[in-house]
Amino acid sequence: MSESWRRLASDVPALLALAVVALFVGAALLADVVAPHDALAVDLASNYLPASRTHLLGTDHLGRDTFSRLLLGARVSLTIALVATLAGLLVGATLGLIAAWRRGAVDGTIMQAVDVLLSFPDMLLAIAVAAILGRGVMSTIVAVAIFSVPIFARLVRASAQSVVGADFVVASRAAGASATRILLRHVLPQCYAPLLAQGTITLGSAILFASGLSFLGLGVQPPDPEWGAMLSRGRELLRSSPLGAVAPGVAITLVVLSFSLLGDGLKDALDPRR
Repeated sequence: MSESWRRLASDVPALLALAVVALFVGAALLADVVAPHDALAVDLASNYLPASRTHLLGTDHLGRDTFSRLLLGARVSLTIALVATLAGLLVGATLGLIAAWRRGAVDGTIMQAVDVLLSFPDMLLAIAVAAILGRGVMSTIVAVAIFSVPIFARLVRASAQSVVGADFVVASRAAGASATRILLRHVLPQCYAPLLAQGTITLGSAILFASGLSFLGLGVQPPDPEWGAMLSRGRELLRSSPLGAVAPGVAITLVVLSFSLLGDGLKDALDPRR
């Protein structure tokens, strides 16, 4: 493991990405402390103000401070992405382990269901789920989680298949160990490295999809700040008040790109063949 972290430490893009992710996570955790204004306070007399010392990124159509809403939006966006990714990982990993362990008809049925999900365009599937469940944070989490389940299921199945036939697993079965104990103690730990790398990449994708749903009006609803919703509202006034759209757009780009670069760095660092 120490060798893996040394390889990661030598990956400059991954380290820069880690720094950006840490910055946004810190901003999300300390949003209430760092934000100079109340992100939900309406002041119509101060709407569309340009950037200044008082309002670093100006104000929106309701006079709310854009910088404060950007910080609070980081908490909303990152929370949705984290919960959705963890939910998708839990369900996908469980399905992958069952498919690898049972094989045969069970494996075929699970993988066919996974292939059906993969056959739908990711964003179209997320829109359909959000439209069925209704608007809001929970429907966004469910919609984003569903598209990540097939990714983790296929990944865990592929990793577990190379382990379930190993001698130590056969010996454990012969000794009377339960399937649950073998899968959790012997098989699942072999999947940690690819899951960590893929989970990091999926976090970026989850932010992108959650922002897309909010941009379309199917995700987080006003007055709660969320980057996609801020971008949707800001684009209407791109010429007169560009910071309203540029700020959340840059934030989405930086975070998604950083998670992608960090995930690639983890994949290279944790792969023993490299």
